[in-house]
Amino acid sequence: MFKRLQQKWGVSVSQFGIIFIIFGLTGTTTALLTGYITAWLGMTETAFWLWKVLLRLAMLLIGYQVILLGYGALLGQWAFFWKYEKKLLRKLGVWSLESGVEGAVNKPQTPPGLAGTKLQTKQVAIFASGAGSNAEKIIQHLKNHPVIKVALIVCNKPGAGVIAIAENNQIPVLMIERERFFRGDSYIPELKAHAIHFVVLAGFLWKIPDALITAYPNKIINIHPALLPNYGGKGMYGMKVHEAVIAAGEKESGITIHYVNEHFDEGETIFQAKCTIDAQDTPESLAQKIHTLEHRHFPEVVERIVMNS
Repeated sequence: MFKRLQQKWGVSVSQFGIIFIIFGLTGTTTALLTGYITAWLGMTETAFWLWKVLLRLAMLLIGYQVILLGYGALLGQWAFFWKYEKKLLRKLGVWSLESGVEGAVNKPQTPPGLAGTKLQTKQVAIFASGAGSNAEKIIQHLKNHPVIKVALIVCNKPGAGVIAIAENNQIPVLMIERERFFRGDSYIPELKAHAIHFVVLAGFLWKIPDALITAYPNKIINIHPALLPNYGGKGMYGMKVHEAVIAAGEKESGITIHYVNEHFDEGETIFQAKCTIDAQDTPESLAQKIHTLEHRHFPEVVERIVMNS
């Protein structure tokens, strides 16, 4: 159950733990405050039962939400809980769908509820080495997003398909070479010049250097075409992964979206999705199943993680 919740919310394991603690603290604090206020007002007589009910209702509907946001801000999870509150308000009919940021995805205009409010754009760089199908899905998903913008495509392979995708979407391309990437400044000045807030690896085959990880702590994510920690590590990419999975006789495979650290495919898992492997499956047919999972889930997870970053 906890794993499903973590994946639904699109948060890391550590972030999920903090969120869970905040919910617990909020419930306890609300109950204690309600008891103190009731005693302070002297609401102990039977005649005051209606006022006691109204007080508790007010604490549940208003006090609880305020306390929740307070703990969220205090423990660094304001973005998550503000999004949570807006969803609750929409269910109650208080906040219209168009007034929230989430409801404005793929709408070119500023959401009515945010009119007159200056939103800070979160610029994303997508690193890719190949055809760029995942990059294209992310670009399409975030097109005209009111907060997130794919501002740069970073590529290490001249002639890669992702370059044409970037050009078709009027997104600048930064071509990089190995020496400067690994032993120079890792192109950090260029990323900063484009005001890049977050980095998404979408089929990028080079290992990310330590300097870049330091420059973007917990703001680089990758997608791997298997269920990590299995079938990951150096040299495990693309068809090589699917061939290894089939050769091992696995009954299922899937995708793993994870934070990037100093080691190949060892960063904290954010999200996983699975598919079954049939007896007649080949590495090629498995690759198609994996691509379907990637295209379905990766753009949405990217959006959630960037919004919470």
